[in-house]
Amino acid sequence: METDSPTLYHPAAALVLFKPDGNEQRLYIEHYDMDDNGCPLNPRPLTLREARGLAKALDVRKEAEKAFLRPEGLLPPCVLHLNPCEKGSVVWYTKPQAKTLHFADSLGLPSGRLHLPALVWAADRNRLFLYALKGKGKRKLSLNTPLCYAPFMNLYENGNVCMGNVSVKISKTASLEEFIAAWEGYFFDSYFSHFIGGNSPVHGNLVSLYKQLMETGSPFPVDVSLPNGKTLKDLF
Repeated sequence: METDSPTLYHPAAALVLFKPDGNEQRLYIEHYDMDDNGCPLNPRPLTLREARGLAKALDVRKEAEKAFLRPEGLLPPCVLHLNPCEKGSVVWYTKPQAKTLHFADSLGLPSGRLHLPALVWAADRNRLFLYALKGKGKRKLSLNTPLCYAPFMNLYENGNVCMGNVSVKISKTASLEEFIAAWEGYFFDSYFSHFIGGNSPVHGNLVSLYKQLMETGSPFPVDVSLPNGKTLKDLF
């Protein structure tokens, strides 16, 4: 069985960078031809045209933009909408799950694990919006699926999450899976401290509900969720 011979690469040219002592920014570049033995010869300064061509060849920004929000495999089933442009945005959902929440000392509420409802997340590289679904997470979603206020503190009325002093750094080359994992990690690793606007996102007292759920381990009571007048299509 014949196989293709490996391609051999031979040195054709070399660039040598010179810099004065104590100055890392000021560089001088020389171009060298290479003889048949791979030895440099005919040194000359790199021309402006060659420098521009080199800069263009080394510019990886366009490739980085193409990598942003690219799935690592099949599109994750939790993703509801994907806008893979330079700034990019994703809408996804999570089924009811148990998570550990952290609280500021001023609330007098210890960190604890409790069950949460199904959630809808909408984010770009800089902002996160969060909503709840009124159901047990088994209902098929559609553009007209109604949204509720997410049962958390630190949220504005429009669902925008106030990240406080959390330093959000989403890579410009993050894959879709990395993007989703990063935002969920930032959110659940943060500390909840107050109601923005003073309104509770659920019927009744949210802090008391948290305490009850942590003590009993019961599923989140979706009947306490408050509709916010939005549907899924409002997020796209």
